Amino acid sequence: MFWKSKRGADHRDEAAGGESVTTDLAVPVLGPELVELPDHEVEASTPRLARHQITLADGHRVGVTVCGRGVPIVLIHGFTAEGMLYAQTLNRLVAMGFKVVAIDSADHGSTQGLPSGGANFEEYTKLLGRVIDELGIRKAVFCGHSMGGRLITEYAALNPDRVLTVVLLDAIVGETWDRIVAASRINPFLLLGVGGILLADSAFTVPFLRNPKQAMKLGKLVAPTIKSRALAPWHLAGPGISILRSRSSRWMLQKLKRAGVPLVAIHGDRDIVVPLSTARSAAELSGGMVVVVEGGTHSWLLKDPETLPNIFREMFATPRALASRARDFAEVGLEPDATVEEIEAAFYDHDALVHRLTPPFDPDSVVAEVRPSRYRWRVEIPVPERSSDAA
Repeated sequence: MFWKSKRGADHRDEAAGGESVTTDLAVPVLGPELVELPDHEVEASTPRLARHQITLADGHRVGVTVCGRGVPIVLIHGFTAEGMLYAQTLNRLVAMGFKVVAIDSADHGSTQGLPSGGANFEEYTKLLGRVIDELGIRKAVFCGHSMGGRLITEYAALNPDRVLTVVLLDAIVGETWDRIVAASRINPFLLLGVGGILLADSAFTVPFLRNPKQAMKLGKLVAPTIKSRALAPWHLAGPGISILRSRSSRWMLQKLKRAGVPLVAIHGDRDIVVPLSTARSAAELSGGMVVVVEGGTHSWLLKDPETLPNIFREMFATPRALASRARDFAEVGLEPDATVEEIEAAFYDHDALVHRLTPPFDPDSVVAEVRPSRYRWRVEIPVPERSSDAA
């Protein structure tokens, strides 16, 4: 397997030695049309996220964070984290014209643990499906970080008609990770070592020295999570065992390819918890693509809330992405220039619960301000190997 690499935009400020480079990324991702911003910095109001705990029909209590209007982006957090931890990135996606819905998985955030079967991923995926149904979301872009990437991949494989695009963020999906899990069944201390590295990565996520202002903001978000884990560390047992017992992700990725579901694996090249080869494997098996975040560790999207939105902006600005948007809209009876009201009527159930959970929001009052990213990135597209005869 060969990889065709294309450089993405740097977006770092000049003080960091960055150089602005743009490219046409061939990414079939649904998104809003971009509006040209003035050269000077625009002072924009910040959308406020609403955090709720809802009770499903079966009595299960689930934590949900919601904001915005438009096409839904469903985000599932990583192991030990919770949806609200990604608030800074979610705010920026709202300003781009999305409704963001961050769901806490079982035994994380405000979601209670599973009464039975809490030691396998299938039960976590089933719970995610029930939440999506009861929120009234018909179809969405699904983003998953780390463990969350595994959950959305399995959900998408089982429900391809409910998924616009799968976006993996340093996700535990792909053959490299599958081999790590298989080896951990023989030597459980291997997975403990991975867990230790993950904790170390999380500890260095808060940029105390590089960006004290960002460190204060992220510290306020992280503090409740650290406190809850310190008071009830046993809550991580179920998710941890489910990771150890997880089966191969190969079937999920291959099913996404057969169903024609677009997949983008965005991954840090310095992630020593989940190696970059994991994302490359996921892209190869699914017919997707990889966006390599240069210098990114496992939790790069928490360290810098600007990078993911800026990557999304490039995705949505390409001719292929705009064509994909038109195609996806046509499938639900929408014109490419559909209004927010028309979009919400198409992508959500009538009187959907998620609308009632969403705080009042005027899209016209928020400007999608483009700020410099800490990281630069490049795009890798898998290219099938040519036979010797073809050469």
